[in-house]
Amino acid sequence: MARLRNKISRRARSVREFARGLASTDHPLLVHIVPIRRCNIDCGYCNEYDKVSQPVPTDEMLKRIDKLADLGTSVVAFSGGEPMLHPDLDALIRRIRGRGKIAGLITNGYLMSPKRIEALNAAGLDYLQISIDNVEPDEVSKKSLRLLDKKLQWLAEYAQFDVNINSVVGGGIKNPDDARTINQRAAELGFSTSIGIIHDGSGLLKPLGLPERAVFDDVMQRIDGRRQVLKNLYSGIRRFQVNLADGRPNDWQCRAGARYLYVCENGLVHWCSQQRGCPGVPLATYTTADIQREFLAPKWCAPLCTIGCVHRVSTMDYWRKPQRQDPPIPQGSVSPAN
Repeated sequence: MARLRNKISRRARSVREFARGLASTDHPLLVHIVPIRRCNIDCGYCNEYDKVSQPVPTDEMLKRIDKLADLGTSVVAFSGGEPMLHPDLDALIRRIRGRGKIAGLITNGYLMSPKRIEALNAAGLDYLQISIDNVEPDEVSKKSLRLLDKKLQWLAEYAQFDVNINSVVGGGIKNPDDARTINQRAAELGFSTSIGIIHDGSGLLKPLGLPERAVFDDVMQRIDGRRQVLKNLYSGIRRFQVNLADGRPNDWQCRAGARYLYVCENGLVHWCSQQRGCPGVPLATYTTADIQREFLAPKWCAPLCTIGCVHRVSTMDYWRKPQRQDPPIPQGSVSPAN
């Protein structure tokens, strides 16, 4: 009964935020915020973690959440690193919900347990995503189905929040067929599913080979067959992936820095995790004027971008306010690899 009540509440709040997003372009729809850069595993393709960083102090995180709420943000989701390493994550989730916002979590899933899931329920978490890269761990990725399957069973039994399991294809993944297995297992457990294309260090396209493309098409058809567009509208937005799978650029208006923000552990706002340094403005001084500027600013990396969350959030505004032409190449931007 509690699970049903929570689902009804989430849907009502999501509809409210969708309507507010249609009415105004002057606030972020989704923010990924990093409470800690450290991660408890090391995947060979990842450029978003280290092994030494300390958690961002809780008081500072609370200030950042309040600032995002003041900007009118609809959804605040924790990313990393591994956000579950932050000792006060539950308090941070409660602050998001206390400010009337939707709370999300992107995690590798390793730290899940029945007790931890119940704590996330109590904190008011709305949704959680885990990306699983392979069936068996290897030197490229430790996010494997064999190591995480028990965690998924616990989530299916105890979680009162929505769970999405993302499988991937692309460079570095040895066995493309693993995506089929992962997708099927997640569906058996009742989770929504999605599939992503692994990007390079700048978030740009690595075209799929023929075996990878065959798996990608098969998994997409399975997702469509489950009518998940209705079950999970957000992950159901994936038309952009078809072009990417074929190695073709997308013609779209990226609204990063406006409708989507990436806030790093240092409290700076970036377009996304792969374009850190653009614009690199402190969240504490970010204003509606910054949002309006970035809303109209073209992004040089947009045509071959594979960052699904930015594509999906930008879909809200595809029909209005065309961006300026001849995008400038960013000067002095900070590469995530540096």
